[in-house]
Amino acid sequence: MVTATTGELLAAYDSQLRLEAEMVGALSWHRHGPLVRGVLEHGGFVSYRELGVDGDDLDRLIAETVAWYRDETDVASFEWKTRGHDRPADLPERLVAHGFVPDPAETVMMGRADLLARPLDLPAGITLRRAGEGGDLLDDVARASRLQTDVFGRDAGPDARLLAARLAAEPDRTGLWLAEDAAGMVVCAGRLEVVPGTDVAGLWGGATSAAWRGRGIYRAVVAARAQAALALGVVHLHSDCTEMSRPILERSGLVAVTTTTPYLCSLAPPRQPI
Repeated sequence: MVTATTGELLAAYDSQLRLEAEMVGALSWHRHGPLVRGVLEHGGFVSYRELGVDGDDLDRLIAETVAWYRDETDVASFEWKTRGHDRPADLPERLVAHGFVPDPAETVMMGRADLLARPLDLPAGITLRRAGEGGDLLDDVARASRLQTDVFGRDAGPDARLLAARLAAEPDRTGLWLAEDAAGMVVCAGRLEVVPGTDVAGLWGGATSAAWRGRGIYRAVVAARAQAALALGVVHLHSDCTEMSRPILERSGLVAVTTTTPYLCSLAPPRQPI
């Protein structure tokens, strides 16, 4: 088996998973200079591959984007997603100067799906299944969403009803897997999203109840998603992961290729002249 280098994986990430690829599911999007600006169900999102501007020109681009979301859309906030290898290096400082607030940085992991697809034994009393198989799809999604909120301390991921509708409509592109204890409580969950037009699928929404960590359940949920991805012709998997899940993904074969930091801009109407 030929293993890709970190540089090759990063190049695949930049070429396949940025710009329009990040607008899957957007209500609308358009290009503005080097940016792709989208409106999603939960707010706005800015993607790019190479900015090609710096200094005053970059400040102007940021200001134009803030004004566009504020004046031309109904979103309450939007995200400008940066990567650690992006240039210019002072982009984060310029975003902060325009009122953006950074979320915690995450590590971008990439690797071959077949490295993660090895089946694993589950602890006694734990069962693993795809949402909607052996249960009600909306109920499964809602319970997984509650687990994510418990783990991350805030609402995480898309609206449960909207996600359930998408899972039902696109079973060959997206899926959610649940691990449940003997009482039917969801103790781990994670989503698979195949990126159209690429050989990549994303691992999203991974969360494990604190009482069940360190027992191989998260790795089993990853393996189930990897097996499904291979069946769909996916070659590579990618994940934006926390420090909690990074060691598990590294042991499974994914490689850290860069970091990502979302910068969030909360919008308020411009002040009216007195």
